[in-house]
Amino acid sequence: MLPALLLALLPAVLIGTAAGPAEAAGYRYWSFWKWSGDAWTYQQQGPVGYLPPDGGVDGWRFADSPDGGRAAARPGAPGDFATICAGTPAAAGRKRVGVVLDFGTAADAPPGALATGELPPAPRTACASVPPGASSAEVVAAVAPPLRYDSAGLLCAIAGYPRAGCGEPVAGGSRPAHDGGPSVGLIAGAAAVLLLGAGAVWQARRRRH
Repeated sequence: MLPALLLALLPAVLIGTAAGPAEAAGYRYWSFWKWSGDAWTYQQQGPVGYLPPDGGVDGWRFADSPDGGRAAARPGAPGDFATICAGTPAAAGRKRVGVVLDFGTAADAPPGALATGELPPAPRTACASVPPGASSAEVVAAVAPPLRYDSAGLLCAIAGYPRAGCGEPVAGGSRPAHDGGPSVGLIAGAAAVLLLGAGAVWQARRRRH
């Protein structure tokens, strides 16, 4: 039979397990992607630092997405360079980069935008013909002005959408339930450490009596 001290600690451990955040906030922002093979891959570099290759395709999606990048909402359309840039001929000293813009759904729109009737524009594609050294920031500026950045350099609006706001947290975002809290294995390990420590204290007290 477990000593009383161990039994007293068990509920505390279980309560600590249940006390992890059931929901974590998401963030409403423009996530940045690149077309790789036949799928969208989350872009690890920011648009200012990334130089897309000739024949590459950048993707942008505005949505309520969890913080952490890879789980963010992807652009809905494929990044088919041949289709996107079919009407833009190659030119000497220039590179062509396809761009997919997905403005999200009405559910993704900032509350203030909906209140003023600012609905997300329809998704669209464009082909930028830019100098070889152009970054993705320059690519999107060439095909979807105006852009809006905040003081920290975060891209807040593409083609003027949305008119206000930038990366605000959204309560009850779509982050997977295990994100933001300790894993079951970690909790179990912590519980074992607590119980073993309590058992050692109990044994030491028994030896003193």
